[in-house]
Amino acid sequence: MTRRPAVPRSRKPLAAALGAALAVPLLAAGPATAQGAADAQVAVTALKFTVRAGNQTCAVDADLYRPSGVDKKHPAPAVLTTNGFGGNKSDGSTAGTAKAFAERGYVALAYSGLGFGKSGCLISLDAPGIDGRAASRLIDFLAGTRTADDGTRIDFVTKDRPGDPRVGMIGGSYGGAIQMATAAVDHRVDALVPLITWNDLSYALDPNNVADRKVPGAFKWQWTNGFYLIGESQPITLPNLDPSRWGTLGCVHFAPDACKTIGLLNSGSYPAAPTAAMLRYARSVSPVTYLDRVEAPTLLIQGQTDSLFNLNEATATYKTLKENGTTTKMIWQSWGHSGGQAPGELDLSKGNLETSYTGQRILSWFDHYLRGHKHTDTGPAFAYYRDWQSGYGEASKVPPLTQKVYLSGDGKLVDNRKKVARGSRTYTNALVPTSHSESSLAGMIGLPDPAPYDTPGTYLGWDTDPLKAPVDVVGSAKATLKVDSPAARATQNSQDAADKLVLFAKLYDVAPDGTKTLVRRLVAPVRVPDVTKPFTVALPGIAHRYEAGHRIEFAIAASDDAYLGNKGIKPVTVVSAPGSTGTLQLPVVNGRLN
Repeated sequence: MTRRPAVPRSRKPLAAALGAALAVPLLAAGPATAQGAADAQVAVTALKFTVRAGNQTCAVDADLYRPSGVDKKHPAPAVLTTNGFGGNKSDGSTAGTAKAFAERGYVALAYSGLGFGKSGCLISLDAPGIDGRAASRLIDFLAGTRTADDGTRIDFVTKDRPGDPRVGMIGGSYGGAIQMATAAVDHRVDALVPLITWNDLSYALDPNNVADRKVPGAFKWQWTNGFYLIGESQPITLPNLDPSRWGTLGCVHFAPDACKTIGLLNSGSYPAAPTAAMLRYARSVSPVTYLDRVEAPTLLIQGQTDSLFNLNEATATYKTLKENGTTTKMIWQSWGHSGGQAPGELDLSKGNLETSYTGQRILSWFDHYLRGHKHTDTGPAFAYYRDWQSGYGEASKVPPLTQKVYLSGDGKLVDNRKKVARGSRTYTNALVPTSHSESSLAGMIGLPDPAPYDTPGTYLGWDTDPLKAPVDVVGSAKATLKVDSPAARATQNSQDAADKLVLFAKLYDVAPDGTKTLVRRLVAPVRVPDVTKPFTVALPGIAHRYEAGHRIEFAIAASDDAYLGNKGIKPVTVVSAPGSTGTLQLPVVNGRLN
């Protein structure tokens, strides 16, 4: 089976690709020093801060970018930014972001997050009470109410009131979640721009896409262990680390609870009590648990080509913030952790803010909320990159589900229940993975990534007829399924959730010649809570055009080699009849399915 991705995947060596801000120096040029990042009109000063964060004292390594002409009489608002996982204050994107905003008149403070670069303490996965509090102490510095360790104090940041600086935050991935963690504990933050970050780590690392997520999902072992190795390798790759960066034997660079979580996920077992503790911890360091405390206007930017933090993460955050009354808007850009950089798209390492759609939106957001330019239009509520038009579509809301098709017993997707053919179809799994979506790390270490495939007999697919006109799908599709698996029923009451049935749902674009494209290489892992009952699956969000003559295929597969799947052999049968069959709902913004 061949595949031609609509947007080329771009990857670089492992440490770089998973490392720098936005966790994707897929975009960034190589690391740059602070002095090399600044030009003659921006003064850069290296600073150290000793801060209390949680119950510990941590060193924070930072660079202050001061634009020419900014002083006490001519203050400017500030932008605080930090790195993605594995990066630091001087990597291409973090330094590039600070430089870009300083050149546009903002005071910028770039720092290495706790556990990275030359900053101290263990990696706590952006915990509000630790990482958020550390960032809050840097806001004190911007407010002029505390000094750096060398006694440096500043008085040239715009203030809303004494002790309250006008400050926004921007950064991606690990440097995106820290913004919400900081805003949750410090309401002095005036604007946020989180890029390609998570809503719920328990979903991101161990996804279960059923509506009722009472059981864990399928462990995303490639991504998770890639990050784990980057974190653990730092005491080896960075000599003379701060002593606070050394943890316990077996997990030397992570906070103990993070270490336990990684160990449980890798075990392939989900006993009740440890699993509940794992889920509690993963969610405690995730915006999902503290968004009700975030008040700062938030411009969410998420990547369509991203199997680590997919579009559903940003959508969940967006909906929650809006329900809470927090001003928020959302952009689905092309690139994410899995590549997808398109010509003209934002690249913060290059500072192309004025010439990219997303960059212009960011500038408008900060102009409005930091510079106080209330006349500046911050754009529509929702925008999405369209690779079929090389530009952005805009809407007043995320498109709803609009069209439904039915899973027929003959393998077709039909638009009327009366057209459903009676029939049953079966697949089974092997003891090794038989389907492939992506090798999350292969391209990052210089290896080719095979085209997606499913082995015959280990998956089922349902196809529409060839489309009469283009169909544009924008959003998260939803499937309702009922499957039968005697082997899974036999372990239904097991005290280990890992004994439950696992399957993977996905959408293909099938060309007239039969070539299949797995849209953005995305899959929806499912651990079925109760195999005796119907269940609903939310697929990862997409923005994709199915051209005329193409077919939409919905598939479920027994495995995926980027995830841990079923324990044992569990054959699955899907039965269809006009009065009882599965359904697929799609958010179609243009065209008809049949």
